[in-house]
Amino acid sequence: MRRSRIDYGRLVEGALRTVVRDVLEKLGKEGVLPPHHFYITFRTRHPGVVMPEFLRDRYPVDMTIVLQHQFWDLEVDEQAFSVTLSFSEQLHRLRIPFAAIKVFADPGVEFGLQFTLDEDVEAETPAVEPLPLTARQERPETEASDEAGSGSGGAEIVTLDRFRKK
Repeated sequence: MRRSRIDYGRLVEGALRTVVRDVLEKLGKEGVLPPHHFYITFRTRHPGVVMPEFLRDRYPVDMTIVLQHQFWDLEVDEQAFSVTLSFSEQLHRLRIPFAAIKVFADPGVEFGLQFTLDEDVEAETPAVEPLPLTARQERPETEASDEAGSGSGGAEIVTLDRFRKK
């Protein structure tokens, strides 16, 4: 009799990506209600990411966007979300598959998720260390960076390494 291996890490990570999708759907319908605001770090070269090339050139690996005050036309489907943001005073549309997201954080309520599995790589890929979050981070809504935040203290980021087979 053949025994199958259940990949709990991948199952849990998929369920948590659904949480991100549900939160963004709510955001699209209701807007941002204080104290919420969202930092989303994603892999810019992940298949299905649609963004201007000048941003991809500036952020060749990861980029963080902030959804708080200045974002428009947020649309969410089963696989991805699309949003219009302002960069250098020009509006640009981005489409980000949920599988491309590395970090989802809501510093206003000290909540964060860090995704460590990559759909294109085996589950044994080394994990990224958790990122510290501060309770409130002052940053322009459309500023992008190579990391989701810095500083000390803040929220616990849930990582899924504990579910990986060692």
